[in-house]
Amino acid sequence: MSSGSAESPFWAGEPLAVGVPSFLATIVVLGLYFIGYVPTAALGAVVPVVLLAGGLGCLLTTCWAIALGRGPMASIFGIFTGFFLSMAALFEGLLHNWYGAGVAIDISHTIGLFLISWIVVIGMLIISTLRLPVGLTLLFLLLEIALVMLLIGFLHNSLSALKVGGYVLFGVAAVSVYVYVGIQAALTGGAMLPLGKPLLGAGAAVDTADVPAHA
Repeated sequence: MSSGSAESPFWAGEPLAVGVPSFLATIVVLGLYFIGYVPTAALGAVVPVVLLAGGLGCLLTTCWAIALGRGPMASIFGIFTGFFLSMAALFEGLLHNWYGAGVAIDISHTIGLFLISWIVVIGMLIISTLRLPVGLTLLFLLLEIALVMLLIGFLHNSLSALKVGGYVLFGVAAVSVYVYVGIQAALTGGAMLPLGKPLLGAGAAVDTADVPAHA
């Protein structure tokens, strides 16, 4: 097949069109779990979505972004790949006593250990987005608040704090929906929905602003 222009590589396209829905599905299922949609004992119910949508979906997005040379996006989705895969491993380990070696473990502080480590990482992510559109900073800030509330809930055995964390996760989901609608608008010939000005300086262009160029 001859053509005056080179064909696009098979990996051409927009990774966010896969990454954002994968992230969204996982956040929604976690929010539903923590507000009590299913019994607390049904922890295993969230694992398929956390593992396959969250973990593998974000991993695919990370690899795709790397192939396109979009380092900042690859970094963010690489972080969430680790977050969701480690969460799935934690939940499965607690359900099947993988880590207790037959000895009763302090589940609250085991989950607390996980949450504290990721609160630190998401905090770093918030700081790194201060020169990006404020909508991205808001998304990660809401996630940070949700993780802190979940930490309080587990360490103090507070169902109220866990529910607050779950509802804040729905806020994260709402911002994710907004971002995804903007991505699809750009991919179909429209304009990317505004994500706001950076909190620090003019900032650099964010990958989502370049969506039309990758369509």
